[in-house]
Amino acid sequence: MTIIDFRLRPPVGGFLDMIMYANAPRRDRLTRMHGFEPAPSASQHSMPMLLDEMDRAGVTMGVVVGRMSGAFGSVSNDDVAAIVADHPGRFVGVASIDPASRDGAIAEITRAAEAGFRAVNIEPASYPVPMLADDRRLYPIYAHCEGLRIPVLIMAGGSAGPDLSFTEPAHLDRVAADFPELRIVVTHGGWPWVHQVLHIAYRRPNVYVSPDQYLANMPGMNDYVAAADGFLSDRFLYGSSYPFTPVDTYAEWFLRLPIRPEAMERVLFRNAAELLGIDLP
Repeated sequence: MTIIDFRLRPPVGGFLDMIMYANAPRRDRLTRMHGFEPAPSASQHSMPMLLDEMDRAGVTMGVVVGRMSGAFGSVSNDDVAAIVADHPGRFVGVASIDPASRDGAIAEITRAAEAGFRAVNIEPASYPVPMLADDRRLYPIYAHCEGLRIPVLIMAGGSAGPDLSFTEPAHLDRVAADFPELRIVVTHGGWPWVHQVLHIAYRRPNVYVSPDQYLANMPGMNDYVAAADGFLSDRFLYGSSYPFTPVDTYAEWFLRLPIRPEAMERVLFRNAAELLGIDLP
């Protein structure tokens, strides 16, 4: 089956300076907490091994997300563009921005869209100066993306932010309401606010949910699966969050979940392809 992995961080370039590669014991501990063994390609920083793991899993394309953050590390848009260019047809890029400069961020979004990036990544709580998702300094950036009709990924869960208050779902709900034409992907599924984020997606048709690693053997898993198999089947996005879970064994595990075949097809690739404008057979 064709699969688009919506959150995949290859072991090359600036990604190797990020905490997920620079702190291997932490990464591997989290991998095992999700019930998997670390991927050999992650441990050995091997791009050929990753491509082999993708082939075994049926992952046709990985979504590579740039990042501008503090504690987690940063990956430039140039690094992302190089990965996409070096492996034609295997990866699609998502740009990152620095919200400290509104004009600079808007100019970078325009440049990235013209260069073929398919979405913009915003991690409010993980910036060097943490923000809430509905911080008014971000509103001109959201408006620009809405005008360009380019989707926005908002990391509003997981370990984002100095404390849990930075991922409280009400902030995300306000953004979705204030920009109804802006397609918003909630990366990490807004975990641990599972019910609240699913409710936001229920009431806001411009919200997509991608729990990625936080789906696997975590509290709330059955609720995510029920949404993927039900009302959210057309806005649920598959992602491994590699290297925190292995590309191949995560896909094998996911395919055994109780999701109807027609919904599984949408979750695994069709939703992402339509959202990002990717032509697939």
